Amino acid sequence: MIGRREFIRLGKGDAMPGKTVIPFGPYHLALEEPLLVKLSVRGEEVIDASVRLGYVHKGIERLMEGKRFEDCIRLAERVCAICTQAHSQCFVQTVEEIAGVKPPRRAEYIRVIVSELNRVESHLLLLGLTAHLMGFDTLFMHIWAIREKIMQILEEITGNRVQYAINTIGGVRRDIAEGQVGKIVRAVEDVEKYLNRVRVVFERDKTLKARTVGVGVLSKDEAKHLGVVGPVLRASGVEWDVRRNDPYSAYSELEFDVIVKDEGDSWARTIVRFLETMESLRIVKQAVGRLPRGDIKSEFEGIGAGEAVGRVEAPRGELFYYVRTDGSPTPYRVKIRTPTLPNLTAVAPLLVGSKIADVPVILGSLDPCISCADRVILLNSSSGKVKKLNLFEVRSYA
Repeated sequence: MIGRREFIRLGKGDAMPGKTVIPFGPYHLALEEPLLVKLSVRGEEVIDASVRLGYVHKGIERLMEGKRFEDCIRLAERVCAICTQAHSQCFVQTVEEIAGVKPPRRAEYIRVIVSELNRVESHLLLLGLTAHLMGFDTLFMHIWAIREKIMQILEEITGNRVQYAINTIGGVRRDIAEGQVGKIVRAVEDVEKYLNRVRVVFERDKTLKARTVGVGVLSKDEAKHLGVVGPVLRASGVEWDVRRNDPYSAYSELEFDVIVKDEGDSWARTIVRFLETMESLRIVKQAVGRLPRGDIKSEFEGIGAGEAVGRVEAPRGELFYYVRTDGSPTPYRVKIRTPTLPNLTAVAPLLVGSKIADVPVILGSLDPCISCADRVILLNSSSGKVKKLNLFEVRSYA
């Protein structure tokens, strides 16, 4: 049997003769997001790579099937702490489709505001880490300092800095007061001014471009073949954004550009996120300025039997939720496809041919979230059959 630590295995790994294997980690159950990339190298060149996950699987899909729908929202927020708004919104939108309930327009606008501020916070986190991975710690500290302003305004709106707990089935739990509108606008304008000053560094700094231009190239055809999503896909020249291609909430009423670059390298993935941050700030200002009056939640009688698939554009890319109900107070089945999972398929193609020193930058440019990518599966290596386990069977393997 292949256990949980063998869930994702990309590349040829240990099967290649005449090479040195370097474990790139760290990988330990005590860590928050352990990821093991086994690099096969000849000299300084990476000739193959394999990925291993498994230590932080939380079993959230299974837990949801025993919780009331409102409780499931809190679980969805904990799939990924950085994409918390995207997960809870995708879940409630899927349930709303089954229940036949449409949230008020004001609630849809509030969801957009929180979603885009969450996107800014997520992208700034990654942009700072990208600078840190290149040894550019001054830029790292400046980016995270301006990110703090976004986290403060999110706390002002939702009462929380990380898990916002604002979505509910049929709308949102908290309104935006008149006195908060000015604070949001001022915070967004402050961040815009600061990022306009920093933009020249990301676009022209020689050290940054030397570490990213031409490093970890993913072509347009490869991106389509591997099924990568989000900024990774758009940095390879594919214009696909759920907010534009399949609009939800109030996105069809707002103006924004889908950022696309053709280079497909680590620099393109970095600059796409930077420019998307600017677009998200633009969306927030529009949504705040056009915020409709009215209720923030629609009443509904209950959730009957049915099934639906929902999707949103999370900070890391296209996020899917499948929910099936049978008329009981709990979901019958919940299935989540997170953005990191398809993006990890690009690890081996991106790393092969690169230098060992480029590995941290390339992996960082994918913005992987190990917490939301982990899944449990048992696969019989001889027959190829997958075995599904209930909670008690999982415990027996512990």
